[in-house]
Amino acid sequence: MSLVFGEVLFKEYVTPGMVRIVFGEEGLTTFRSTGVGDEYLRLHFPVPATGKFVLPEEDPHAPRGWRYPEGEEASPCQPYTVRRFDSETSRMTVDFVVHDGGIASDWAQNAAIGDALAIGESRGLYEPPVGASWQVFVADATGLPALGRLIEELPAGMSAKAIVEVVDESHKQQIESAADVEFIWLVGSGNGIAPSKLPDAVRALNLPTGPGYVWVAGESTMLRDIRKYLRHELKLPAEQYKVIGYWTYKAEVWNAKYEALDERIRAQLDAAWQSDRDEEEIRDEVEKTLESAGL
Repeated sequence: MSLVFGEVLFKEYVTPGMVRIVFGEEGLTTFRSTGVGDEYLRLHFPVPATGKFVLPEEDPHAPRGWRYPEGEEASPCQPYTVRRFDSETSRMTVDFVVHDGGIASDWAQNAAIGDALAIGESRGLYEPPVGASWQVFVADATGLPALGRLIEELPAGMSAKAIVEVVDESHKQQIESAADVEFIWLVGSGNGIAPSKLPDAVRALNLPTGPGYVWVAGESTMLRDIRKYLRHELKLPAEQYKVIGYWTYKAEVWNAKYEALDERIRAQLDAAWQSDRDEEEIRDEVEKTLESAGL
């Protein structure tokens, strides 16, 4: 596990719902970006009670290859999108959704120049098929930073649509692109404040013919309906879509229900993820099992 530290060099509110922080300094000179538009990594925050970092250490004997020091409260960590990385200046931009509660949002809103976070290695999931002539991007506020970078990096001549769900009209962003991009903004729904309108908006699309790609990111349980539509109703091949859960509505309640599941069901879910079957087949099984258990 490779961690580096980045210090806050710049901070601004892109909209009332999104705060942008630029990290830099010597630690990021060794960071290696994947170059993939939706690359994400783990940000490790100071322990709230002490302000100190208690970070994972490599341990080849541990189940995940790393462990935290015993007897200490671990630094909270959460996955975040790299909104932009400049390899020449070693500066990394991360956008944080503004909301009540939550360690990451609270930290970002209170961050000052010189504050630091530990930053993990990144990976990306966006992988349109070669020859794709059109693309569709779908996201709530949490997926907006990745969506923004992906659209900015589209080549000229690409035809694209972007459906973005935000809390308020003032949370819309101006995103430039060399591609031909149509934006559809859904305001006042999803994002933990109301039922999402994204599934209906996706179903209302008339997808172009020919090879294309659909990229979707947002609240995990809501996205199941979109994935079922793309996979089982439109019957898109797996290489033509990617559906990524970024967060879970009322996660503490969901996690408590999961922990209360019968051990046999949890073992079944673990075994599914550890199998070497097709990933989409695994997701079919896992989602069906979770839904039958009320999750």
